[in-house]
Amino acid sequence: MNVALLSVIAAAMFATLVLAYQTVEAERAQREQVERTVELLEELRKVNRAALSGETGQRGYLITLDRRYLAPYLTGREQIEPSLDRIRGLLGEDATPRQTELVDQIDALARAKFDEMSGSVQLLEDGRLLDARRAVLTDEGVETMERLGRAIAELEDIENEILAERITEAARSEARVLPLLGALLVLLILAMLAGARLVGRAARAEAEAAQAAVVSEARDRADLLARELNHRVKNLFAVILAIVQMSARDKPEAKEVTDSIAQRIRALLTAHEVSQGELDRPVASLRALVETSLAPYRSSKHPAEIDGPEIMLPAKRVTPLGLVLHELTTNAVKYGAWSNEGTVHVTWSEKDGTVTLNWRETGADLDELPERKGFGSLLMTSAARQFGGTFDRSFTQDGLQVTIELPAGD
Repeated sequence: MNVALLSVIAAAMFATLVLAYQTVEAERAQREQVERTVELLEELRKVNRAALSGETGQRGYLITLDRRYLAPYLTGREQIEPSLDRIRGLLGEDATPRQTELVDQIDALARAKFDEMSGSVQLLEDGRLLDARRAVLTDEGVETMERLGRAIAELEDIENEILAERITEAARSEARVLPLLGALLVLLILAMLAGARLVGRAARAEAEAAQAAVVSEARDRADLLARELNHRVKNLFAVILAIVQMSARDKPEAKEVTDSIAQRIRALLTAHEVSQGELDRPVASLRALVETSLAPYRSSKHPAEIDGPEIMLPAKRVTPLGLVLHELTTNAVKYGAWSNEGTVHVTWSEKDGTVTLNWRETGADLDELPERKGFGSLLMTSAARQFGGTFDRSFTQDGLQVTIELPAGD
């Protein structure tokens, strides 16, 4: 069973790394596509403006016979060739057959338009005013401009569609990572609980079967094994943290996601350190767990009021409960009371073998009450099932209110 569980965890970790890499690559491709699309659209606008400017200068010269009106025409003629070269370079080898066809069409139409304008200008230079005006009044120039405009518009539409596909692909990659990460965290919790339970059972069996001297030796071995397991669990957390952080190196677009992942993993590590990895006796202080969870953010600007009797919980409840407290703490910093210099109130009590913990925030001054449950809410609900209790959440204008109930004993 343990080998199968470890195999599932290893497979989930590998799948998470693969999906994280795919997500980063999809976001990089999206960013490059955005840059290319912006540059390509700008060059297409330059081609269109060059043709319009050339036509404006040509007709101004035709009407006034003033050579100063030829300036837009001359400028457009100089700009058209570099813009077309830039468009071909941006499309490169990844251009679709239709894009290549449209670029060739735009090139031919632009050259035809400037050849037509050059002919009328040359007629004016030769003193053949009537012939020049007759050439301008034909439909050839208008039809060329219309075809040029349609070709440019179609190429812009194709490029925008490619960009939309890149954005959709990046969104799909991000959506696949979070569910798998949640499953991986649950599997890690199960592995820790299963492994530690086996260690505890082995120690008890040896203690019950052996004589007094053997019992002492067995306990020493069990303690050594527990410390080794605790050490290995910490190393496992360290390896996972390193993998997550290295995956985001030189990838600033993924920093927000990896930071959130790293914070949740650190919360699991903190809860594990409070429990010291022992599952068969109540060794974890509820007060210590609450204070440890709030400590990274608690300050004069982030006040917290903690009140409740001294309660020792079974350590197997501490890890999932610590994950819930971490989620509540980070949400208070990002969206709740501590984001608005409010106060967090944490109280608990015990009655008839049930511990009731109340988390209440004041001063949040929420403009809109959240309606959608995100990944953090699903994670807290799943953790509540792990420690065998209930999790009830509600929002008021003043802030979040949460009630957690869990058994005090095994």
